[in-house]
Amino acid sequence: MSDLRQQLEKLRDDGLAEIAAAADAAALDAVRVKYLGRKGAVQAAFEKLPTLPKEERPAFGALANQAREALAAALNDRKTAFEAGARKSGPKLDLTLPGRGTTVGRPHPITQIIDEVVHIFGRMGFAVADGPDIETEYYNFDALNTPAEHPARDIQDTFYLEGSGKRQGASGQSNRLLLRTHTSPVQVHVMEKQPPPVRVVVPGRCYRRDEIDATHHVNFHQFEGLYVDRNVSVANLKGDCEFFFKQLLGPETRVRFRPHFFPFTEPSFEIDLNSPMLRSRGKEWLEIAGCGMVNPRVFEYVGYDPEQWTGYAFGMGVERIAMVLYGIDDIRLFYENDLRFLRQF
Repeated sequence: MSDLRQQLEKLRDDGLAEIAAAADAAALDAVRVKYLGRKGAVQAAFEKLPTLPKEERPAFGALANQAREALAAALNDRKTAFEAGARKSGPKLDLTLPGRGTTVGRPHPITQIIDEVVHIFGRMGFAVADGPDIETEYYNFDALNTPAEHPARDIQDTFYLEGSGKRQGASGQSNRLLLRTHTSPVQVHVMEKQPPPVRVVVPGRCYRRDEIDATHHVNFHQFEGLYVDRNVSVANLKGDCEFFFKQLLGPETRVRFRPHFFPFTEPSFEIDLNSPMLRSRGKEWLEIAGCGMVNPRVFEYVGYDPEQWTGYAFGMGVERIAMVLYGIDDIRLFYENDLRFLRQF
């Protein structure tokens, strides 16, 4: 038993010395295998246990366990020291390496069009106005002289919000909430807050219950224009719209006005475009906007005297203009977040 004790003590001391002398993690792992592996020195010592008398086995087993635990603790401490040293030293910074390039973002094509529209109308003296996406039925329809039986007010065409009901406000206004179907409600808000003259352009998002296809989507962008002053006429409307489209699409752009009907303008017109970009794609005329002289009934809703003030209003889709300007044939491309598409603009 004394010889085996001496062998175990020597095994432990030799192992501890080799652990302390290990130069790196690989050398340390080799020491671990040598002493604590499945065929290591400590396991070999345990295999001698059955050869001892029964009364000596407990003492020998305890010594062998102590040797194994001492070696395991030393290995763990040495491994921790190696890892700490590696973290402290870390990779060296090479200041001669070139810097990493950064990707510069750019505005979405819809945003680019809105910025250009705002810029052109800003040169014409128009301010920018904004309003909420969630509107009341009064501002979206009633104050714009849209009759109760108008098909645009059906739930098949408009997103009404659940629970808003058909309540009437203290002034008799309909408080039923909906997602605005056009940006025209902002015109009413502006005129309620500001006496004439008024000259604003209103870009924003709109929502309708359309079937999604190449030319329709449930959400889209519009911009409205409103000009109210004394003696504003159809001539002002035509001149400003023609100037805008020629600035946006080029001096060879042609504009025509066709009689139409909108409840909030009288007389009303549709605007068609003919431009070199359209002709290059085999198209002659494209419907692009609606416009007209502000209906006197709308002025009465906002408290303007229609005997003193006249004005015009127009509205058009931003996506439609972008599709003309960039030659895009599917509105869905604007909303798919495909970088291959967006990086072209």
